Amino acid sequence: MPATNILIRRRTTWLLGATLVILFLLTCRLAYVQFFQGEKLRSQAIDIRMRDIPVEAKRGTIFDRNGRELVTSVSADSIYAIPAQVKDQDGTAARLAPILKMDRADIAKLLKTRASSVYIKRRVDFQTAERVKRERLPGIGLVEESRREYGKESLAAHILGFVGVDNQGLTGIEKTFDSELRGIPGRIAVERDAAGRELPLAERKYFPPVQGHNLVLTIDETIQYFVERELDKIVDTFHPASAVIIVMDPQTGEILGMGNRPTYDPNQWRNYPQQVWDRNPAIWYNYEPGSTFKIITLASALEEKAVSEKDRFYDPGYIKVADRNIHCWKGGGHGSQSLSEVVQNSCNPGFVTIGLNIGIPNFYKYLRAFGFGQFTNLGLPGEAKGILIPEKKATNLNLATMSIGQSVAVTPIQLVTGVSAAVNGGRLMQPYLVKSVTDNQGRVIKSFKPREVRRVVSDQTSRQLREYLENVVLKGTGVNAYIEGYRVGGKTGTAQVVGPSGGYVRGRYVSSFVGFAPADDPRLVTLVMVSEPQGGVYFGSQVAAPYFRSVMQDALRYLGVPEQKGLPKPERVWPYVEPRELAEVTVPQVVNLPVDEAVKDLRAEGLNFLLRGQGDVVYGQVPQAGARVTEGTTVVLDLKPAPTGKAKGDVTMPDLSGMTIKQAGTLLESLELRMEPVGSGIAWRQSVPPGKKVERGTAVRVEFRPPASENGP
Repeated sequence: MPATNILIRRRTTWLLGATLVILFLLTCRLAYVQFFQGEKLRSQAIDIRMRDIPVEAKRGTIFDRNGRELVTSVSADSIYAIPAQVKDQDGTAARLAPILKMDRADIAKLLKTRASSVYIKRRVDFQTAERVKRERLPGIGLVEESRREYGKESLAAHILGFVGVDNQGLTGIEKTFDSELRGIPGRIAVERDAAGRELPLAERKYFPPVQGHNLVLTIDETIQYFVERELDKIVDTFHPASAVIIVMDPQTGEILGMGNRPTYDPNQWRNYPQQVWDRNPAIWYNYEPGSTFKIITLASALEEKAVSEKDRFYDPGYIKVADRNIHCWKGGGHGSQSLSEVVQNSCNPGFVTIGLNIGIPNFYKYLRAFGFGQFTNLGLPGEAKGILIPEKKATNLNLATMSIGQSVAVTPIQLVTGVSAAVNGGRLMQPYLVKSVTDNQGRVIKSFKPREVRRVVSDQTSRQLREYLENVVLKGTGVNAYIEGYRVGGKTGTAQVVGPSGGYVRGRYVSSFVGFAPADDPRLVTLVMVSEPQGGVYFGSQVAAPYFRSVMQDALRYLGVPEQKGLPKPERVWPYVEPRELAEVTVPQVVNLPVDEAVKDLRAEGLNFLLRGQGDVVYGQVPQAGARVTEGTTVVLDLKPAPTGKAKGDVTMPDLSGMTIKQAGTLLESLELRMEPVGSGIAWRQSVPPGKKVERGTAVRVEFRPPASENGP
């Protein structure tokens, strides 16, 4: 019995000890959870029972340089749902669909998701929000957000850009300065049970959003209106593929106005093709500048002393470089000229001589110094940096053509920046669009000041250059840019368009004028660039210079630049053809014709063309022959034969002897046969003899030769 008691006591002691150890361990664990993990677990518990409803921050306002609102944000309600609280998803969807003008199935799908909250529709109008409120649907609520409003519609659209559904900047300044504009979002936190139902006396917390900062641009709204007005006139008159006008302060690099056509309304950006709002031609479009680039050539030569006023030039109508003749735009040439006359007349042989005097190493030194082949870092997304032939691969022929603005591609912003440096005293200024970032009280958070990138030429060179360019307006090709009461300098430019596969496209031009005023102390530099004007008028002096004059005259007067009395007037009037109203014409039949014949026929009717594919013969056209279109319409010429497998059935081969290329091509096309012409003149031999049955779609080789009377005995 005593042994049994001892055993019981031992067991009791072990059990008590084990219990105490377990209690000790539990106490330690409780203390660890309470004191070391307590905050973390408390936070997790709150997260589990709290539901967050995001509250979007109001995006900052964008002002012009004078404090006028260009873009602002207005309040708008968004409809959201807490799916766990929606008991009848299909019924709720049926009641919301007609109000929100959404598909019932799409709403039901959103309501059946397992998310704690989901947006049904963002930023609805006031009437729609009120109708949703009156429905009093369980689990459906409204939260205030902001909607971006571009009050000036398409004004400066490519500069401003637009935002996406979550108020994030997608293009333009809205994208570049998105972090400054968008602010910090807030939220509403509501305590709910495991089923997602709001608890009685539930805890509610409101974390207010922080509004974004504002931007003050360098753009002047009034000058921007001048730019947009003239762009609309250009479009109405010339129907171009695109057009750009840029107005810059050459002393600071500030952009006072910049516009493009085609354009769009940022409020309705989804209604426009992507290529319209995704590309800003002012900073993206690479083109050969033509004679406007001669400003850079002349500035470089004057600085290097590679040319002087005493030099004489002789222009017989062309200059030979390597194995190529570079022609002057004036038939027969300008004869003997001084340097000033070479500039006034925009003489190609004269400028080629000047470029060759500079030499390849020095010319490239100035190209880089003026900023060509480099980004200007204006502050907009999508900027291109132009195209330069690598210096090591450049030849004297390349140097000659670059001297007159060929074999080099620039963007409009590069050209206006480079010209500004040439005429402002020789300083390359960083172009910029934003003056400052401010808070809601107007306090400046960050400011942007004019920044000189480098000195390119001396003040003396710049002064000489301005005098030469002023004479271009008074005595040369730029007389249509003359402004009464102001000294104006500038340069015209007319360049052919380079095709996608290289080479120039016949009949397509880029017309431009870049100039400055007052010539003795430039306040403004303005570029007008018109790509592929229609209607038969394409010289820069005719297409661009008059619109330069309108923008500059209004801008100078608006800025209060005083007019001067007794200034000299142009000595002559440059031929200016007032564009006529475009007529309606009939599209000719050009299928089966050689490309050069087809182009000749289209040009005779005042039509443009676009080549699709590669080859020497036209196999298809859009619009079709006989269609009535407006002069200047582009006819797409398909140079790739259609698959022969589509053509079925046989036709009888006609006798083509004595027919012209056009007559033979028209006849064969009507029989669904393809012609492969050789030579020119009249048909005298064909690969398929007359009378033979051939399958539709067969290619027939037809040889042409001049009539005997033209070819001699």
